[in-house]
Amino acid sequence: MAVDEPDISLGAPVRPGPDLPGPFAVGRYANRLKEWMRERPRVLLIGEVTGVGRSKVQAYFELRDGEGAVPCAIWLNDLERAGLPEGALRDGAEVVIAGGLDYYPGGGAASANFCFRATHVRLAGEGDLMARLEALRTQLRAEGLFELQKQLARPLLPKTIGVVTAEGGAARRDLLAGLARRGWGGTVVWAFAPVQDRHAAPAIARALQDLAARPEVEAIVVTRGGGSLADLWAFCDETLCRTVAMLRVPVVSAVGHERDSTLIDDVAAVSCSTPTHAAEAAVPLDCVAARAEVRRQALALRRGADGAIAARARHLGALARGPARALQRQRTVLNQKTREIRAASERGVAERAAFQRRIATVVLDRARRRALDRADRVGQDKARRHAAALDGAGDRALARRREALRNAAVALRAHDPERTLERGYALAETAAGEPLTAAASAAAAGRFTLRFHDGRIDARTAADPRPTPGGDLRD
Repeated sequence: MAVDEPDISLGAPVRPGPDLPGPFAVGRYANRLKEWMRERPRVLLIGEVTGVGRSKVQAYFELRDGEGAVPCAIWLNDLERAGLPEGALRDGAEVVIAGGLDYYPGGGAASANFCFRATHVRLAGEGDLMARLEALRTQLRAEGLFELQKQLARPLLPKTIGVVTAEGGAARRDLLAGLARRGWGGTVVWAFAPVQDRHAAPAIARALQDLAARPEVEAIVVTRGGGSLADLWAFCDETLCRTVAMLRVPVVSAVGHERDSTLIDDVAAVSCSTPTHAAEAAVPLDCVAARAEVRRQALALRRGADGAIAARARHLGALARGPARALQRQRTVLNQKTREIRAASERGVAERAAFQRRIATVVLDRARRRALDRADRVGQDKARRHAAALDGAGDRALARRREALRNAAVALRAHDPERTLERGYALAETAAGEPLTAAASAAAAGRFTLRFHDGRIDARTAADPRPTPGGDLRD
């Protein structure tokens, strides 16, 4: 914006210099400068409030952003008419002010003062901040900074985690509770920093750089509680977002609640809605569930090992009994072979004997035929005489055998017990049919049987008082 030069026709010069007009009276110059500034166009400014102070009649502060600052002042009655909530005009607040340039010329006992005189003030609306946020988001996306962190490998079970948060915030307690529920037992390196004022973004960036410089840190969590976009504006700082994008360590962002969205969420490796969710993202492995699964697998492995050992033991036991069984099988086979060899030998001997008999029969038959042929040739008469002699000898031998058989039959019959009974003798026997050969045996038996050649009768000894059927036996 072009700035008009002030009107310097303020009176006759006292002693003009060689190159510049004047000199002029400083009071008249200051008043003309005040008038000139107040004639400048009125504008709207937006920025962050810092250095808030009050006097009896006005409030003064600086309005600044990343590129510059302007001293501002507002009359207390104008501030009251703005209708801001109590304490809204404070350090770190994002505001929009309306007004123009103002200059207080001062005097002999007061110092001159330049400021932007605000006549209206309001907190910066979501629309103002969102427009700036979207412009910065578009710029960082075009530069490819949204993808750098997401390409980093995140450890499944980090040993050391860095955390950037406020020292006394609830987010710290929620994060620790989430890590405890995961059963994680690693190390947390804390980097405490302010999370809401104009000093927050540089402090958070320094904390991130310090954590990333430590080689043991494997992941970094940036977290704070919820709030308005103005409260979370430090996490939309361009320098902070560029720092996060260029870190070597994956960053987990957990700023605000589910409805909150900051620029650090876009450049971080993982964006989480709550500190509890951040704990799950920083430690992807649920240690409690993993330990339970390891115990279950160990139990299953132990059971499988016990079963395998038992099966191997049974198998080894079976193998240990194998040689004895194999020896028994071989002994059985050997016995079978022995029997087969014996049977085969007997069959061979029998076959050879039968063969020899057949050969002998054939030879004898041939010899007989040859003898008959010779006998025929010698003379049939002689053969017939020999045949008759043979027949006679056979008849005589047969008669002798029959006579001997008759003599043997006569001798056998003479010794037959039945023949003895036929001659009037009797045979004393027990009830079982055993013969009684002595009087003591008969007395001991008591009852016995007398067998005659034509039948049996029951008897008893004289010592037995019971009557004997069929009559008494007397001495």
